[in-house]
Amino acid sequence: MGFDQIKTRGLVMLGCGKMGQAMLEGWLARGIPADSVTVIDPRPSDWVKARGMHVNTELPVDPAVAIVAVKPQFMGEALPQLKPLGGGSCLIVSVAAGTPIATFETTLGAGTRVIRAMPNTPAAVGRGITAIIGNAASGPADADLAEALLCAVGQVVRLDSEDQIDAVTGVSGSGPAYVFYMIDALAAAARAEGLPEEMAMQLAKATVAGAGALAEAADDTPEQLRINVTSPNGTTQAGLEVLMAEDGLMPLMRATVAAAAGRSRELKA
Repeated sequence: MGFDQIKTRGLVMLGCGKMGQAMLEGWLARGIPADSVTVIDPRPSDWVKARGMHVNTELPVDPAVAIVAVKPQFMGEALPQLKPLGGGSCLIVSVAAGTPIATFETTLGAGTRVIRAMPNTPAAVGRGITAIIGNAASGPADADLAEALLCAVGQVVRLDSEDQIDAVTGVSGSGPAYVFYMIDALAAAARAEGLPEEMAMQLAKATVAGAGALAEAADDTPEQLRINVTSPNGTTQAGLEVLMAEDGLMPLMRATVAAAAGRSRELKA
């Protein structure tokens, strides 16, 4: 199954907030016709309404894919709308946080092919990373299609088991918030050293964004990149001695990710 089947059979999107809209923009740009898409959302954006898609109409009879992108608190009310698509013919791809595969199987019926995906917020600018895992009813072709769709908003990794979703949540799902806080902290430190507020924030944002881009583009590991810019007894080494202390950044990040992953496990208990 590929994009051709989506073009002919159609795609349903249940819920279309910022993440859903970012995905739709990528799919339309990759050639999926707007009139092949049905959006079900109680408050569709003006962008959605202006694109020529079917909005809050009846479900197509046999769509190739249904994307579930509703907020967790609305899942119980929204998901039953897809019951007519359960049972195997339509691939269900969920980008909804916190909803396990078992919920889809229970609500939509045995034999429903489900791919659960955990994207993150940089998907809104095409720089996300999404982890995916399928249920027993899904196959390699389903994972391939889900990956092709989700590549519209960034990179995709495949998990070995659904249990790994909690670790992904702690790292890439919640991770952007950690980085945003680091940007604020770096800017605050710059202000404390006498730089004006706007310049401090510009320097902090550009430094973090640039270092991340370099880490992805370079052949060297992040460790080697760090070594490359650390002159003996220089300014970078002085700063790193604080970050790399026994009670520095490494144990702090370990505790941070563990707390987020642990909370993810608690929420589904």
